[in-house]
Amino acid sequence: MVNQHTKEKYADLALKTGVNLQNNQALMINAPIEGADFTKIVARKAYEMGAKDVHINWVDDELTLLKYENAPDEVIGNFPEWKVKLNDTYAEDGAAVLSIRSTNPDLLKDIDSSRIAMANKAGAEAMKNFRQYTMNDRITWSIISIPTGDWAQKVFPDKSKADAVESLWDAIVNIVRVDKDDPIAAWEEHNQTLKTAREILNKKTYQKLVFKAPGTDLEIELPKGHIWKGGSAVSEQGTPFNPNMPTEEVFSLPHKYGVNGTVASTKPLNYSGSVIDHFSLTFKDGKVVDYQAEQGEETLKHLLETDEGAQRLGEVALVPHESPVSQSGLIFYNTLFDENASCHIALGKAYPTNLEGGSQMDDDTLDQNGVNDSLTHVDFMIGSENLDIDGVLEDGTTEAVFRNGTWALNVKGE
Repeated sequence: MVNQHTKEKYADLALKTGVNLQNNQALMINAPIEGADFTKIVARKAYEMGAKDVHINWVDDELTLLKYENAPDEVIGNFPEWKVKLNDTYAEDGAAVLSIRSTNPDLLKDIDSSRIAMANKAGAEAMKNFRQYTMNDRITWSIISIPTGDWAQKVFPDKSKADAVESLWDAIVNIVRVDKDDPIAAWEEHNQTLKTAREILNKKTYQKLVFKAPGTDLEIELPKGHIWKGGSAVSEQGTPFNPNMPTEEVFSLPHKYGVNGTVASTKPLNYSGSVIDHFSLTFKDGKVVDYQAEQGEETLKHLLETDEGAQRLGEVALVPHESPVSQSGLIFYNTLFDENASCHIALGKAYPTNLEGGSQMDDDTLDQNGVNDSLTHVDFMIGSENLDIDGVLEDGTTEAVFRNGTWALNVKGE
């Protein structure tokens, strides 16, 4: 059983390594009401670290579902202005933002997917300014998860709710290294490993990557000046932080017009309370021209119709198959975890920080450099023990990057 001491260690890790909270800084937390006890631990520790203010945006799955079931379309399709002002106000003040994502993957499975798409689009349009703060690292931000009952039972369907929650706690604690004597030191070592991998890739300056696996034959061109990132990031104020915990990836951005071929998913995608599974996408000149899904095809359709940019890629990420998330043997139905078990790509907006000078470019200049823009950014998993990746160098020669789902490059310095 995960005890109070372990939860305190996790809260410390989220505040010190995740958002790297500074003295006299505000903290905004997005949290599930079911995780109130843990959230209060985080809030208390934040104040002990010198936070000037801790604000909680509570999320309740039951109330979310009730709204989708009963509210008229004009309410579902309207994102409240007060929520926009709340988030913008904290961002403008330089607050750190910690999101605890623990939603039931099946929450909205019986809701008309067009209503979910309407709400997603309204929220994305309304929060566009706030998203500039996170996607350009203008503030420190981090995403973590804690177990909630329905989510835990989705991962462990044969267990009682209480036992499933304990099992999911155990898995999370292991994967985010909270079971170590000094989790913060363990993360410093892990960040250094990811830094080594991204530095090797940045020196390679590949023109494109070629992915091959069962159902996948995909070429991804990389823009000139692309930057590989991974592990810790640094905010505009010079504060290091970890956007995702766990994280096992190094990632960059594809050229928005340079993706060709077909790619097959290897894990279920939990998208806004619905699951999309066993799906494939075919790209031509960067754009999705065909798609299919055994489960959630209508939801996938609405995702792709969010805007023009939702039909193009904004991220390519490399994760070795032997990552702790993959080795757990679990499917989490939570992108924060599942994307760190597997190489993945993302439909939608690219991170401007993945391009030299990108965070200072306007939208037109970003587009001219092949950087995709969209209201959405949705990662999905394409890696497995069967995935091979080749890198094409600037002189046209090809070399192995991944073989059988793991690094063919010597990223560990062995």
